[in-house]
Amino acid sequence: MTWITTKKCSAADAADMIRNGDILGVSGFTLAGYPKAVPLAIAARAERLHEEGKEFKVTLFAGASTGDSCDGALARAKALSLRMPYQSNPSLRKAINDGSIHYIDAHLGKMGYLVRTGAVPAPTVAIIEVSAILPDGRVCLSTSGGNSVCYLDMAERIILELNTRLGDSCVGMHDNALPELPPHAKPLAIYSAGDRMGEEFVRIDPNKVIAIVENEAYDEVTPFVEPDEISKNIGERILDFIRYEESTGRLPKGLAFQSGVGKVANAVLCAMADDDRLGQIDLYTEVIQEAVLPLLKKGKLGIASGTALTLSQAAQKEFVENSTEWKKHFIIRQQEVSNSPDVIRRLGVISMNTALEADIFGNVNSSLVCGSAMMNGIGGSADFARHCALGFFLTPSVAKGGAISSIVPYVSHVDHTDHDTQIFVTEQGLADLRGLPVEERARLIIKNCAHPDYRAELTDVLEFGIKHAKGIHLPLALSRAFEMHTRFLETGKML
Repeated sequence: MTWITTKKCSAADAADMIRNGDILGVSGFTLAGYPKAVPLAIAARAERLHEEGKEFKVTLFAGASTGDSCDGALARAKALSLRMPYQSNPSLRKAINDGSIHYIDAHLGKMGYLVRTGAVPAPTVAIIEVSAILPDGRVCLSTSGGNSVCYLDMAERIILELNTRLGDSCVGMHDNALPELPPHAKPLAIYSAGDRMGEEFVRIDPNKVIAIVENEAYDEVTPFVEPDEISKNIGERILDFIRYEESTGRLPKGLAFQSGVGKVANAVLCAMADDDRLGQIDLYTEVIQEAVLPLLKKGKLGIASGTALTLSQAAQKEFVENSTEWKKHFIIRQQEVSNSPDVIRRLGVISMNTALEADIFGNVNSSLVCGSAMMNGIGGSADFARHCALGFFLTPSVAKGGAISSIVPYVSHVDHTDHDTQIFVTEQGLADLRGLPVEERARLIIKNCAHPDYRAELTDVLEFGIKHAKGIHLPLALSRAFEMHTRFLETGKML
């Protein structure tokens, strides 16, 4: 009988091993590769204890967002006191915004470093989904890398969720290297999207494993939706611009792409798959979304390097069935490596991320609605935006049927300053801000990116600022900075 056999138990038995006040470090990144059985059992246990009048809450660290059976279930059970560093679950979002769960938003590339250096407390329990467990103490992670290696190393106790559905489909995809810690840390030896520098398995201490729970659940990813016309429009504008930059010699051919989460970013990959003028595409990104599969099937995908393979249930089945052939095109890294500023800059990544709103001076808000209500978080967008060779922020020009303008006089929360943004794209047009002084940037953004219904007011705010702002360098009149946001809160419309 091996140590693996002796540690197997039910999810409920594993949940009973969690103590009030524990810090849970779970696998998972953007709905891929998170534990599914044990968090549900912890939520059920929390509800029972609360009914008995007993206190039970835990802190939850992940790589990024997890599925509803983890983030959502724990939030609804009132089992969480603190969540970090990124989420996208409606139940969790509601609890964050009503103050019942504390939330720390953080750059995804920095989370592991904070834990490894002790700036953030280490998990007391790591709950990690794996696709294989070997008798010698090595494990193969499942569909995400995230911060799993960090949590496995730093946690006092380990619970493994073995996803039996995956078989050997994930074996060979992972590169589990972590950056060295300063001082005198050596550079990561990655010079192209396909370079590897770590082991495909993670070696753990079997003595730290307190439970092994089997599951066969799918990652809870919504079905893939074909891009709408607005998203296609934005995708085509980006590709046209990239081709133009390459034709002028300002942009080398063959740079790797990073694509953020969402339908607009997906549309760019779909447009690439349909463009016969493009050659083979490499990705050096964090989330490998389903839109990469058309590239793969058309023979246009070189290497897709990321920290999560986020696919709908149908695509997950298809990947497992074809994994022997397909997985040679994929590398799943730890997020400290997928989001490494050093590597992003060295590779000259072309970065594409979604903005919640952008202002006429070039600042971007990725996380907060009207300056205070959390949507999801900053994610890894800043890791790429600051260090990429060419950076796009994408958004439809309006939301809520035109009631909200995505281009505003001044963003209600700044995630990316004008120092780190390069190019804005909406379905209205593209604004290349590089090398432009402030007033020229503002006029170009209004002209090319704002919806026609809002251009007059945005121009009026700019002209007012030129006349009345304290300084002309940034012609922002504070009295009018948030008038569109205020009007929306009062009337439900920015117009």
